[in-house]
Amino acid sequence: MPHAQETAVYTHGHHESVLRSHTWRTAANSAAYLLGSLKPHMKILDIGCGPGTITADLAALVPDGHVTGVDRAPEILEQARATAAGRGLANTDFAVADVHALPYPDDTFCVVHAHQVLQHVGDPVQALREMLRVTRPGGLVAARDSDYAAMTWYPASPGMDDWLELYRRVARANGGEPDAGRRLKAWAQAAGCTDITATSATWTFGTAEERAWWSGLWAERTVASAYAERATQGGHASAEQLRAVSQAWREWGRREDGWFAVLHGEILCRKAV
Repeated sequence: MPHAQETAVYTHGHHESVLRSHTWRTAANSAAYLLGSLKPHMKILDIGCGPGTITADLAALVPDGHVTGVDRAPEILEQARATAAGRGLANTDFAVADVHALPYPDDTFCVVHAHQVLQHVGDPVQALREMLRVTRPGGLVAARDSDYAAMTWYPASPGMDDWLELYRRVARANGGEPDAGRRLKAWAQAAGCTDITATSATWTFGTAEERAWWSGLWAERTVASAYAERATQGGHASAEQLRAVSQAWREWGRREDGWFAVLHGEILCRKAV
């Protein structure tokens, strides 16, 4: 029986088209629900930190505190370290860690944060248990995840319908849950969290520049990333089908009336004192 952390693989991988999306993320556009709770002295754990843009933003917001960024992929942590160093931040460190079994003592951090992580793990309830365990009494567990089934766009596109159906199938075959946003509150309850604030927020891509960026990264990701390999090797789609989906993304991106919204679920869970 494999351990929980071995039951899911990261669907997207770290192709340039993926990192282009990850490095666009900021605390403002990806963790706004958390920012009002931060204090300058706080000690924060940022799980699944990737290239470290959100981590660095959080570190700048806690100048008298410290932020530790962790990720399962050692190679991405060098980019995260460079991000923090490039901003002159001395209050960060980075380490390889798995959210199912965090290498930290109980009650270590004021805030434990995970953005777009729980949709990719094998056991999100266990992940939240671990996040809660390493949070200090009175501290916060914060998680935000997109919900693929709730994504919506205009105009209608059969090719993009195919993309959504395919992505959800591949993500589930990899052991994840692409419709995580709607499940966060339930997962937190199952993990033993009691004081939970559940909210939602969106990313919206409607301008010509936004459409070009969003459609371009998904068009590339569909044919050139680890996701593409897993889709074909897993028997979910042929290379020809992936090319058709990629073309549908590019056609949507050229539409002057095109619009796309990504719904995210969010939870703030305060640990009992």
